[in-house]
Formats: sequence, C-alpha cells, structure tokens
Amino acid sequence: MTPSWPVELREGPVRLRPLRRGDAATWRRVRAANAAWLRPWEATSPEGSGPAPTFAQMVRGFSREARAGRMLPFVVELDGNLVGQITVSGITWGSLRSAHIGYWIDQRVAGRGTIPVALALVGDHCFRVLRLHRIEVNIRPENAASLRVAEKLGMRDEGLRKAFLHIDGSWRDHRTFALTTEEVPEGLLTRYRASRTTRG
Repeated sequence: MTPSWPVELREGPVRLRPLRRGDAATWRRVRAANAAWLRPWEATSPEGSGPAPTFAQMVRGFSREARAGRMLPFVVELDGNLVGQITVSGITWGSLRSAHIGYWIDQRVAGRGTIPVALALVGDHCFRVLRLHRIEVNIRPENAASLRVAEKLGMRDEGLRKAFLHIDGSWRDHRTFALTTEEVPEGLLTRYRASRTTRG
C-alpha cells in the first residue's frame, strides 16, 4: 500500500504538514537556536558525517520517500509557527505493518503538550488511514522529557535495547515504547484527551 502524500493533520493549535522548500530560513533558524539542546538525542553516523545535503535536497528526499510509502515526514507547527518535526520512518508493509516515530521540538515551546498531541495525531493516522498494526518510539533512558511523552500516551515499555542507535558520536542504549492498534480502539488522541481530563 502506498499512502497518499502530502498529508496534513491538525488538533487545536498543533498542525502537522510536509516540509517545504520555503521553510528553509525558518527551519535553519530554529535548528541553530536549538543545536546544543538537541545534540544529545540526535542520530549520528558511525562513519562520520559527510557533506550535508542542501535544504532543497532534503525536502526532495523526504517527499520521494513519502510518496514511496516508506516515510511520513511532518513539520510541527504551533499557532502557525514552525517549532519542530515528527517523522514516521521505517514503514514496513506485508505481515509486519509497523513503523517507528521520531521527533524534535524547539526548546522554547517544550513542555506545552505539543509533541504528545503530534504523536497522537500521527499514531491515529498510522492505525486508521495506513492500517499499520504497530508503532514504536525509541528513547534514550537519559531523555526524561521524551520518557514523559511515552508515559502521557500510555505507550507500553518493551524494555532496553543495548547500543541500539548511534547518537551524538557513540552507540547508545534506548528504551522501546510501542502500541498496537488493538490497544487503542478509541484512538490515541481520544485516549490522550481523556487522560488529561482525568488528571485534571
């Protein structure tokens, strides 16, 4: 199955949409302002970094992968401002029907519930539109903010993966959190909303 692309998703002030070439200046500014904050959590290559793609090349690559059904790369907007990205990657069809999700957020708006809403939106899209069976996020044990995201969404802790991803120059352990579609029959966003009401 090849999903249609582009896709836009929205809940209140949170909007997810494809990255565009016109986002270049804003994207670079947000990334530069958050470079030190994001560095401990971002993937690196064990062979070392080669020449970085241009912004236009990155956008074209994302779009190509999305049209092929292998990735869903979204910009995260809050109140109309670009504040991060969330990407569904490693989409596998056939008998597995699974994907993993990664994200980053501008430190200035972190802790406002933007990423839990974004993750719930893409989770529901994966389950209800793409008909995937399973989604997962992989989080460094030291990343307290991301661990809270998984907790808020009621994701199941599947344990520690030793030296799972190359992050910030070394192979790092990660905890895997997952959900299957059977675990959220009401929808992930609906469950998250209900949990916030309960916590009140």
